[in-house]
Amino acid sequence: QVQLVESGGGLVQPGGSLRLSCAASRSIVSIYIMSWYRQAPGKQRELVAAISSGGRTNYADSVKGRFTISRDNAANTVSLQMNSLKPEDTAVYYCNAEYTSALKYWGQGTQVTVSS
Repeated sequence: QVQLVESGGGLVQPGGSLRLSCAASRSIVSIYIMSWYRQAPGKQRELVAAISSGGRTNYADSVKGRFTISRDNAANTVSLQMNSLKPEDTAVYYCNAEYTSALKYWGQGTQVTVSS
């Protein structure tokens, strides 16, 4: 089992940047995929970005070129650098750890609000 704690959310103006961090309670070396999801009010949770244990990354089309996911196995953290933020990026962002397709863990989420 692993506990995940997200941080770094907040209020930012359109065009601004935020960096989210996800701290794991144990080593993430053996975690196959670490991901960030988001859920906006009235919408389903969606994948934002993912990074495999081998460093392969995957992004939602809506954030390609603006968001960057990174993984620090030594520090047991995963980060999401978000640039050129838009109002439609407003959501609760969740960290996810996937050992297998049947074994996943979620953090509690951090709110990101993009508004002028």
